[in-house]
Amino acid sequence: MKEYTVEIDIHLPRDKVIELFDNVDNLYHWQNGLQSFEHLSGEPGQPGAKSKLVYLNGKHRIELIETVTNRDLPDYFDGTYEWDGGSNTLVNQFIELSPSKTKWKSTCGYDFKNFKMKLMGFLFSGKFREQNMTFLRNFKAFAEDGTSVKENR
Repeated sequence: MKEYTVEIDIHLPRDKVIELFDNVDNLYHWQNGLQSFEHLSGEPGQPGAKSKLVYLNGKHRIELIETVTNRDLPDYFDGTYEWDGGSNTLVNQFIELSPSKTKWKSTCGYDFKNFKMKLMGFLFSGKFREQNMTFLRNFKAFAEDGTSVKENR
């Protein structure tokens, strides 16, 4: 599946965006379906740290192992996410557009392990991109207005 980038402008100062983004407890407010986040090893949030994220998508339970690969906040936060069918990389960039406006760019690439997952990636590539964009929109709503998806857990 081809790498893609999604982005959104958030009407808050970059330091406030980073403060909200960097708080693990806030993940539940903007990541639909997140059931749990468990730190596994390393210094939390730092390069090399590993965590397990569990999502529920309909009746499907998805477990991801996150490895932080780069932490250069307020500019970048990157990670890899591994699951049974493959892995993906996320490069998150936070750009100060003005003292009260921040652009969040998220670049994602996938590596599927088997033919079935490669086929799904090809057929449903738009769904992967849309899920990523949904997270960005949810974060914007949470950051700007306090709107949370937590009730939907």
